[in-house]
Amino acid sequence: MPVPTALVIDDNPAVTTALEVLFSLREITVLSAESPAAALELLAQESVDVVIQDMNFRSDTTSGEEGAALFKTIRARFPEMPVILLTAWTQLEAAVELVKLGAADYLAKPWDDTKLLTSVQNLLELSVARRELSRRRADENRRRTELEHRYDLRDIVFADPAMERVIGLACQVARADVPVLISGPNGAGKEKIAEIVQANSAVRSGPFVTLNCGALPSELLEAELFGAEVGAYTGATRARDGKFDSADGGTLFLDEIGNLSLAGQMKLLRVLETGRFERLGSNKERQVKVRVISATNADLDAMIRAGTFREDLYYRLNTIEVRVPPLADRPDDILPLAAHFLAAGKQLSADASAALRRHAWPGNVRELKNVLQRAALLSQKPVLTAADLALPKIAGEVEVDRSSIEAALTRANGVIAQAAAELGLSRQALYRRMEKLDIPRTT
Repeated sequence: MPVPTALVIDDNPAVTTALEVLFSLREITVLSAESPAAALELLAQESVDVVIQDMNFRSDTTSGEEGAALFKTIRARFPEMPVILLTAWTQLEAAVELVKLGAADYLAKPWDDTKLLTSVQNLLELSVARRELSRRRADENRRRTELEHRYDLRDIVFADPAMERVIGLACQVARADVPVLISGPNGAGKEKIAEIVQANSAVRSGPFVTLNCGALPSELLEAELFGAEVGAYTGATRARDGKFDSADGGTLFLDEIGNLSLAGQMKLLRVLETGRFERLGSNKERQVKVRVISATNADLDAMIRAGTFREDLYYRLNTIEVRVPPLADRPDDILPLAAHFLAAGKQLSADASAALRRHAWPGNVRELKNVLQRAALLSQKPVLTAADLALPKIAGEVEVDRSSIEAALTRANGVIAQAAAELGLSRQALYRRMEKLDIPRTT
């Protein structure tokens, strides 16, 4: 791990020497600059993890204007660089204003060594986390780009690593001529994953036929699957092909497979094993070649134990299982999906984005789409606010997890107020959550 580096900007050599000695106790390398110009040159040339800058220089001994101008320049040129301000008591008000603009912390001279070391150490840890986050994002972007170039992803919108792994697995198994079971909650995107499997399979040029097994009563469901002869059931006035006939040479996607009757399960098992079946009301065998992809939101293991789902069929369907996580478990997908669903000319305010990220999304992607469509329809404003989304209020504080807090702190360069706003929390609520998760404070 590289040795961290701090840049001290102060025209008093005694201050620089004192900080060099202090930081050496934590094995922090110190670079120094006596003027704003020299500091900016060093920042452009050297790898610096944190800046400690004075608020005034010899040419501006009281107002702090030169120090404020330097901070604003650093902020503009190096927006992710954490800056700690050293200030005289007469400049505290100016320092507080700079914290609102993004300074990580401020300390009055003479500073408290322990407080300064703690602040610097926390910011260095955040700097390491920021670099790691940037590395991970670069890796994720590279993998996502490779997926998009190599496979047909059917225009699926995703950004979360959890969904990237799901899509990668779907693409990997697509070429194998075996059944695939896609599990996950309603509205999470199981059918989209089925489309990706079919689009990258050896039978991608063949038909892609879908059937929701939960939308029909048992008798009609079997007729839909296997076809029926005249008189096979009440109202069957003509012979009809089933979905297996229609999907011959391609793919059949069976959603909510847990709703299939035991008789239908037996017939489906036979088709999977032999490619043969009979229409309802007929004893004449028909032969097809169909790739079956099934999906379920049910606990098939529990159904097997209850005797309502055949174990042998489960193992035939589950040669490969692809689990689609709920939207709540892939938070980085929320805002990209929201942008995709937004009506033309509509945008989200910062508080709306924060509300979307902290909502639990029990209805998953389908609920997100409905929320945005409703808000866009009812609001005439180009920018939708959290109030426009009309999401149910959650009692108590939002239970934000460690990774979300650390990522928000990294994006905010350790500025608590900015991170709290992104997470939809007050500063006090964020501090309490950080204390509970043992995340060190910064400002």
